[in-house]
Amino acid sequence: MLSVIVPAYMEGSKIAGNVRKLTDALDRIASDYEVIVVSDGSTDNTYQEALKTAGPHVKVFGYTPNMGKGFALRYGFERSTGDPVTFIDADMELHPKEIGIFVKLMDIYECDVVVGSKRHPQSQVHYPGLRRFQSWVYQVLIRVLFDLNVSDTQTGLKLFRREALNAALPYMLVRRWAYDLEFFVIARMKGYRKFIEAPVVVDYQFASTTGLGAAIQVLRDTLSIWWRLRVRHTYERQQQVPLAEVREAK
Repeated sequence: MLSVIVPAYMEGSKIAGNVRKLTDALDRIASDYEVIVVSDGSTDNTYQEALKTAGPHVKVFGYTPNMGKGFALRYGFERSTGDPVTFIDADMELHPKEIGIFVKLMDIYECDVVVGSKRHPQSQVHYPGLRRFQSWVYQVLIRVLFDLNVSDTQTGLKLFRREALNAALPYMLVRRWAYDLEFFVIARMKGYRKFIEAPVVVDYQFASTTGLGAAIQVLRDTLSIWWRLRVRHTYERQQQVPLAEVREAK
């Protein structure tokens, strides 16, 4: 069974339509799948609107307070049962039909992770030059600091073998911005190194979370990961990190 984790924050006006868009695509991809929608401390009606889509294939969870996307993904993963597992952003800037291509690539290459990449030569991406430059600089920084052979860690669509997630997620400390990078760092240390990249078609909507404050926090999280990896060697001796307690929506 394919599990699809959908973290959502303040998506009340769009979440129901986007989940239906997702399930319409999945109906064409797999006969056996589950969608796990996680409202990450949204203060609008995201949770209530998402509940309208609940059914045999869709489970909806919510909690307070807002804990960050990385936390939401792990929360959803621990409530999923399928293999492989994919993460897709609730705004559906990346069309869910791409998931079918990712599943086929994983079967063909027997890889640990299929990574959606805006830099894949077959990707179709249109966004401002400044954003493109910022993204390029960040990926250069990652190659220098971590020697990680992934050209785009931040695109919000990835497909994982469940065992790779099981090996890395319980040790992750980043809850928000650079959780993707921390996953790759820990997974590689655990012996999961076969990452392949796949093209994506991106319909950018430019949410406010892509501003200067977010960029600063990404950089801060990235340097913290480097410090824990190269200086403190935290990941080599770290115990599993339990999920923080949250107040679950009823």
